[in-house]
Amino acid sequence: GIFELGFFKPGLASRWYLGIRYKAISKRTYVWVANRDSPLFNSIGTLRISDNNLVIFGQTDVPVWSTNLTGGDVSSPVVAELFDNGNFVLRDSDNDNPDGVLWQSFEFPTDTLLPEMKLGWDVKTGFNRFICSWKSPDDPSSGDFFFKIETRGFPEIFLWNRDSRLYRSGPWNGIRFSGVPEMQPFDYMVFNFTASKEEVTYSFRVTKKNYYSRLSLSSSGLLQRFTWIETVQNWNLFWYAPKDQCDEYKECGVYSYCDSNTSPVCNCIKGFTPRNPQAWGLRDGSDGCVRKTQLSCEGGDGFVQLKKMKLPDTTASSVDRGTGVKECEQKCLRDCNCTAFANTDIRGGGSGCVIWTGEIFDIRNYAEGG
Repeated sequence: GIFELGFFKPGLASRWYLGIRYKAISKRTYVWVANRDSPLFNSIGTLRISDNNLVIFGQTDVPVWSTNLTGGDVSSPVVAELFDNGNFVLRDSDNDNPDGVLWQSFEFPTDTLLPEMKLGWDVKTGFNRFICSWKSPDDPSSGDFFFKIETRGFPEIFLWNRDSRLYRSGPWNGIRFSGVPEMQPFDYMVFNFTASKEEVTYSFRVTKKNYYSRLSLSSSGLLQRFTWIETVQNWNLFWYAPKDQCDEYKECGVYSYCDSNTSPVCNCIKGFTPRNPQAWGLRDGSDGCVRKTQLSCEGGDGFVQLKKMKLPDTTASSVDRGTGVKECEQKCLRDCNCTAFANTDIRGGGSGCVIWTGEIFDIRNYAEGG
């Protein structure tokens, strides 16, 4: 009795959709929509199992949406089932183990990530699960904002507005995303990030009964985590991003970091100076900074330690999880193109090695965490 599935009409729109919403919660909250981009234009619609597929038929029995499965060796009749975790599943009726699942809504998220749902890549099939905003609060069709995992380099999650990057989570540091210091471990929530040969995925689990939490992407491009507060019968906004100027992607240029407690917010890393002092004086830090002294690359170079930072953009970095921080430093010193290094995992004193070559950018400072 936690979720229910049925047809609904959002707001004042005259279009109808098949969706999943919470049944256990008084505030109507939809977490998944089947036919978001092919609505029914009146209230005459049916969901049927047809040729081993789930199909939504409109007024004249014309299919408007289908699970589109082809073939497959299904010997017994198929059944559709809504699970307690909100996953809507089409499976072989004789086979209720996970391998017997022919199709599941968790593989096709809408704008919401629920507990146990995975965001990210199945490496074997090349299948990528991401969330995409509604077009407006009353229109569930695909909007302009996406939140998806980038697997190049050291994986992290980007928030996109169509083709432009708005925000990035920072890479996973063993406990949390480096750009989300608020992501502390809670007694009722467990975060999980997996980067293996099979998958690169993020998911979370709620460990207490009758606790409801969801991560959703609003139609205006805000990534929000909500937790249901039973006493006030409302969703509590637990965390959101981007939340300030420094969360905006590349707010400050290369070799500089953003700090929302300084004015201007852009600061050159120690040993660097503004590339364009005039623009810098006008509070435009987008041109970034340049080295005061060129590298000698003959053993005279060293490092400056940056603390409480969001790690730089990691799409062009290289990762070696088997190397410790001392070897990492030596590796970086030997390579004149290497500009920075860090641990891949901050647990237990730190382990692993991530190396940046070329320019580093989109760094920010935190009062706590980082």
